[in-house]
Formats: sequence, structure tokens, C-alpha cells
Amino acid sequence: QVQLVQSGGGSVQGGGSLRLSCTASEYTYYMGWFRQAPGKEREGIAAMNAGGALLFYSDSMKDRFRATRDFAKNTLYLHMDSLKPDDTAMYYCAAKRDIYYTLPPAGEYDYWGQGTQVTVSS
Repeated sequence: QVQLVQSGGGSVQGGGSLRLSCTASEYTYYMGWFRQAPGKEREGIAAMNAGGALLFYSDSMKDRFRATRDFAKNTLYLHMDSLKPDDTAMYYCAAKRDIYYTLPPAGEYDYWGQGTQVTVSS
């Protein structure tokens, strides 16, 4: 059983930056970030595979968010810049153990982090 431990997040004013971290207890092929705002569906942000390929679930956050991965530490980071109040949500990391040849939909991930709240004030 892979465990994912998230850290980071918190409250920030609009225009600010935050970094989230997600550390897996062991190697997984894919690690990704999702978020869910109150009353809204879960939204994919980005994911990175073991080869270092970074893919985004949509283009809407590509200019402000980026993900990096430290393979030695089994840790995925989400760097968020120019944050907006609409970015307020619970952010979750996810991991898929086995090889997957395209960007995994949420249902394909095997493990999920505990979530971390990000609140952006105007």
C-alpha cells in the first residue's frame, strides 16, 4: 500500500504563490495533482510520469502552475503562481503504480493523498 503525504498549502492573497508537496512511500509510475472546490467537480491539474514527462489535464492553468518531481525523494511538487480566488480548493495528489501510456483519468489512480486546503483571498 503506497502512502501519499501532502504538505504545503494555506492561505494567500491573490497574486501570490504557493508550493504543494506530495511524498510517496515508494516508487509509482505516475503522480498527479487534482483539486476540488466546494460545490464543483474534481478537476485535474497536471501529472508527471516516471520518464519526467509533464502533462496538463487542461490548458487553463498551464501559464500559472507547474509540476516538478524529485525522483530520489518520490516527491511531486505543484508550484502555483499568480493565484486567484477561483483557485481556492482542496488540492489532492494521486499516484498510479503501474505504467500507463497516456494521461491517466482520475479513476485510474491507485492512491490519493489526504488533501490540503488552498485559500486565495481577493
